[in-house]
Amino acid sequence: MPLCERLTQEGIPLNVTAIFTLEQVRAVVDAVQGGAPTYVSVFAGRIADTGMDPVPLMAEAVRRLSAAPNTELIWASPRELLNIFQADEIGCHVITVTNDILKKLSLVGKDLGDYSLETVKMFYDDGNGAGFAL
Repeated sequence: MPLCERLTQEGIPLNVTAIFTLEQVRAVVDAVQGGAPTYVSVFAGRIADTGMDPVPLMAEAVRRLSAAPNTELIWASPRELLNIFQADEIGCHVITVTNDILKKLSLVGKDLGDYSLETVKMFYDDGNGAGFAL
């Protein structure tokens, strides 16, 4: 954190990354408050990989970053399309999104009955392709 403090006070914009805890968020806010623009990159997807819901932590991070107007929160390493909506709902400033997730945007609002039928047809076609017959 001393390096972050020195760099931000010298006017160097930062992306402080691989953040996983609120204690780390607090330390970054304390170090960069009043300095150059700073992104605080919290790895919400990796937090979720541990079985922990990242939404409450991310919402609290947004709240804590409000003490340092020069900071913005990045929702890093999202795992699913839902994460975009979760990030937006809590007021997260930025979310990193892979092409695989972006491709799923066409599914937003899709009729679930239709989606179910398409899935069954896909399973049927996969079975036929593997040489199975019903």
